[in-house]
Amino acid sequence: MAAPMVLDGPINSVAFQAYVDQGLVPELQPGDIVVMDNLGSHKGAGVRAAIEAAGASLLYLPPCSPEFNSIENAFTKLKAMLRKAAALTVEGLWNTIGCIADTFTPAECANYFAAAGHDPD
Repeated sequence: MAAPMVLDGPINSVAFQAYVDQGLVPELQPGDIVVMDNLGSHKGAGVRAAIEAAGASLLYLPPCSPEFNSIENAFTKLKAMLRKAAALTVEGLWNTIGCIADTFTPAECANYFAAAGHDPD
């Protein structure tokens, strides 16, 4: 995982575009693939343009049940580790999320895609 972000409140298209521009795009390399679910805030006109300007491509997951969604598999692990850590403050929660994000390896993420029936290559 690259460029994790925690937001204290709901996501909207303005906040998501700021994340893409300031957090995600600086981490992208030409040839990278960004996979997103179909949340409305992910579909702003500037999102695709910013990602593609960095030389990366953007793929939206097809609308389907969670068991076929590779992103949901990663969030399942994240949520389980958050419950186990039991951070008691907002700052503790944010720090814990940062540490957990570092545990996701490229091979593990490829396995999430494979388990959801997607070809990771």
